[in-house]
Amino acid sequence: MELRLGEVWQYRELLYFFVWRDVKIRYKQTAIGVVWVILQPLLTMLVFTLFFGRLAKLPSLGLPYPVFYFAAVVPWMYFANALQTCTNVVVDNQRVITKVFFPRLILPISAVLSGLVDFAIGFVVLVIFTLAYGMHLTLAALWLPVLLLLAVLTALGVGLWTSALNALYRDVRYVIPFVVQFWLLASPVAYPSALVPQRWQWLYGLNPMTGVIDGFRWALTGHGQAPSILLLASATGVLVLLLGGLFFFQRMEGAIADRV
Repeated sequence: MELRLGEVWQYRELLYFFVWRDVKIRYKQTAIGVVWVILQPLLTMLVFTLFFGRLAKLPSLGLPYPVFYFAAVVPWMYFANALQTCTNVVVDNQRVITKVFFPRLILPISAVLSGLVDFAIGFVVLVIFTLAYGMHLTLAALWLPVLLLLAVLTALGVGLWTSALNALYRDVRYVIPFVVQFWLLASPVAYPSALVPQRWQWLYGLNPMTGVIDGFRWALTGHGQAPSILLLASATGVLVLLLGGLFFFQRMEGAIADRV
């Protein structure tokens, strides 16, 4: 079965339109707009700092608790929001699908890419926050685009599965929030991955967000684990998710058009 990715490139202008439309809808007629994009990770960081840091006293790799958690929350929130948006994107665009022909793959891709605007805003705040704690960026920061790409491909890989399944079985959207909560606990957001026993590190690293979050902390602060077997395992997990998601989505494409 062919992936037909060339069709997506041919319709790249339509992809740009979908991304721009999603961004405009997200910020149109909002009371606080961009402020909420900043407040959400900040408030989450404060809660994590209080309960997991000050009260539970979990280790933080020698970093101040706010920096330790904020460096994880920003990429995690991008992934979580992109996944939930991607899950609903086919159903939300059912009128377009039934009237106009275009590669349906454009829809989940646009959902994942549009979330990068929110990420960019949060990332700028994160960099300022890190500098305010006296930490300076080093050459390790060159890894950030690679780690962001890994997060994007993870959201897309999982989103391809969930968006197709949600078009076939509408109750999938209600399961995703639980999956995201479980995935949060299974990722090193509230704790360092060093707490996982060494013999299970490779298995733990199959969670793609493990490599992303550990990498972000290291690239921004110089503390924690540099890209190693964890990142390699995470990249392997992403590749499997993405290829499987592409084949599954395109195999279900005809059924999706009939069911929406």
